[in-house]
Parts: sequence; structure tokens; C-alpha cells
Amino acid sequence: MGYQDIKYAVSDAVCLLAQDTTPASFAKYCPRYIDGILVTVELLLLSSFIGFFIGALVAVGRVSGGPSVRSLAWAWSYVFRGTPLLVQLWIVYFGLGSLGEEQLGVLWPFFKSGWAVGLAVLTINTSAYIAEILRGGLATLPPGQYEAAVSCGMSRGQAMRRILLPQAIRVAWPAYGNELILLMKGSALVSTITVMDLMGQTRSVFARGYAMETYAYSAVLYLLLALFLTLLLKMVERRLRVGGYP
Repeated sequence: MGYQDIKYAVSDAVCLLAQDTTPASFAKYCPRYIDGILVTVELLLLSSFIGFFIGALVAVGRVSGGPSVRSLAWAWSYVFRGTPLLVQLWIVYFGLGSLGEEQLGVLWPFFKSGWAVGLAVLTINTSAYIAEILRGGLATLPPGQYEAAVSCGMSRGQAMRRILLPQAIRVAWPAYGNELILLMKGSALVSTITVMDLMGQTRSVFARGYAMETYAYSAVLYLLLALFLTLLLKMVERRLRVGGYP
């Protein structure tokens, strides 16, 4: 069974349960809402996973890199945190994408795909915020830990990877959780570049009958996603606190 088959099976199962427990106006378009939720979750998982590693590299560059690396890391964080996500999406999709196949060459398949552009921009945007979150976590650690690790024979990379970053993640986890929830809500903007996520499907359903409850259903679904994500993050936070670390 392929991934698409699994998506269809999940959609059918959820909508079958929703037939007798939800308003008719929701049940009628339930498959669309579920498809949109799955696309939103895909974008959230992939962008947060890739963005975390990019953000960690940027944070390490800001803390322990040379002057040029620190400047580049600072610029990355400043530019992508200082400009609106919607502007970033439109610059890449409508701006660079308007150059066409002849000028973009092998990159054209990427720029003509709203999903690919949305994933890339969400990843880059969240990586800038994650970098600042992890940098703040690293700044709270005693500097003697790094010196002790180096004196024990560890390289700078090993000290950062094995000693400092794990502690910084524990300290920064609540702020990182907030960023994930903001990323989930911000992902709704990809609907403006033809991505049929939850908001994209909501807009499509609304255009069929202009029923305002369509957006109310969408709001409830986003709230449920945020609730599930919050509970999951709290579980991880409790696990990270094992051993009495604050």
C-alpha cells in the first residue's frame, strides 16, 4: 500500500465516522478538509525537521564560528525573521517563478510547484527562528563546559554536538514548541501559492457556496491540530526533564 493509498484510507475512515456526528455542511466536504489537514501536517513535519538542522547549524555558527561565519549566520537569521513569510513565498513563487523554464532550466520543476516552494520557504523561515531559539539556549550554559570538553580531548564540533547542544535543546524546548505552533498556523499562507492545504481546501469549499461556517470548521480543525501538537510537545518536555534538569 502506497502513501497515497494510506491517505485515502485515512480520509475515508475519518469521514465515515463524521457522517453522523458532524453538521451536514461539514460532512459533505469532509474528504477535502481531511486532505487539506494531511497536506498541512506534511509541510509542518518536513519543514520543522529540516529547519531544525539548518537552524542548529546557524546557531552554532553564530556562537562559535569565525567572523565571516558569524556575519553570514546573523544575516540569515535577521533577513528571514525580519521579512514577512507571505512576502518570502510570493518573491520565490511569483517573482523567481515568473522567469520561466528557459531561464530557470533544471530548477523550473521546483519553482512551478507550489508545494515545493512552500516547503522550502517554510523551512528557511523557521530555521531562522530556531537558530535564535537555540542560540539563546546555548547562551545560558556555563562557558566552562565547553572548555572542560575541549580539555578532555574533544574537538570543537564534538563538544558542541555531544555536550552543549543537547543541553541547549532542553533549555530551549518550550520556545521551540511555540515556534512549531506558529509554523503550523503560518503554513496556511501557502494556500496563496496554489497549495491545497487545509486553508486552500477551505477556500475552495467556500467558493462553492460562500457559507461562512466553512471558515469556522477550518478554525476548529486548526485548533484541534494545535491542541494535539501542544500535548505532544508537553510529553516530550516531560521526558527531557528526567534527571531534574530545569
